[in-house]
Amino acid sequence: MTARDDQKEKRRQEILFAGLNLFIQKGYSGTTIKDIASAVGMSTGLLFHYFPSKESLYLTLVTLGIEGPMSSVQPTREEPLAFFEATAERILTYIKEEPFFAKMFVLMHQAYYSADVPAGVKEMLTGFDVYTPTAEIIRQGQANGTIRDGNPLALAIAFWSAIQGVAETLAMHTNLPCPEGRWVTDLLRKETWGKTI
Repeated sequence: MTARDDQKEKRRQEILFAGLNLFIQKGYSGTTIKDIASAVGMSTGLLFHYFPSKESLYLTLVTLGIEGPMSSVQPTREEPLAFFEATAERILTYIKEEPFFAKMFVLMHQAYYSADVPAGVKEMLTGFDVYTPTAEIIRQGQANGTIRDGNPLALAIAFWSAIQGVAETLAMHTNLPCPEGRWVTDLLRKETWGKTI
C-alpha cells in the first residue's frame, strides 16, 4: 500500500468516525452530508469521493456493526464457556480502548428502533441474528455441564444485552470503569452447590 493509499484510508476512517458521532447525536435524518464534511474539514464534493451518499456512509457503518458480532459467534471447537470468556473479554477490551467500537453499539441500537433510517438498512437488520448461533454454543456448554440450565436463547439474550448495556454506558460516560469480561460470562456459568465453576 502506498503512502497515498494510506492517507486515503485514514481520511475514510475519519469520515466514518465523524459520521458515527453525528448519526448517534443527531439521528439519521438530522445529520447532513455538510455536517459530516465540516466535521472532517473537507468539502462535500470531496467527501463524495469516499462515499457517494449519506445513505452509503450509514450503510457502511451498519454493515460494520453487523459483521463484528456475527464474526464473534462463528462455530468453534473451543470449549463453550472458555469461548464466552474470551469473547466477552475481547469485546469489552475493544469497548474500553476504542470509542468507535462502543459507539457502534449505540448506532446499531438506534438503527433498529429509528423510523427514519433507509429501507435498505432496515432490510439488512431483519436478517441480523446473533442470538441463534450464540444459543447453539450455549447448548453445547449445557451439554458438557459448564453453562447453566435454562432456555439457551434467553441466555444468549442475557449475554448480548449485558454487552450492549456496557457498550452504551461507556460510549456516553467514557470516564467510568469497564466491567470485566468474566462478570458478563458469569451470567452463563453453571453453579454447583451454591458455587460457580
